[in-house]
Amino acid sequence: MPHIAVTIGAGRSPRQLRTLLHEVHAAVLRSVDTRPEHVRVVLHEVPRTHWSTADTTLAELDQEPVRPTGPAEPTTPAEPAELAEAAGEREPS
Repeated sequence: MPHIAVTIGAGRSPRQLRTLLHEVHAAVLRSVDTRPEHVRVVLHEVPRTHWSTADTTLAELDQEPVRPTGPAEPTTPAEPAELAEAAGEREPS
């Protein structure tokens, strides 16, 4: 019987939590040869004042102003043909 424990900072809506439970259950069924009634998923919500990273609680992080990060960088390098097309150039056919 798979038993999956999920720990998450409090603050999500009941609908978000239900969706999370459903998606974790579905992922287990896709990944492991078991019956749906054997999958156990337990969701632990931790108060944001009780969870810290680098000595800063999630509640404190929530209070920090959002800083703009500038334009997004491409996540994958462009192919030479894509770069040429973006520059208005085309390779000969």
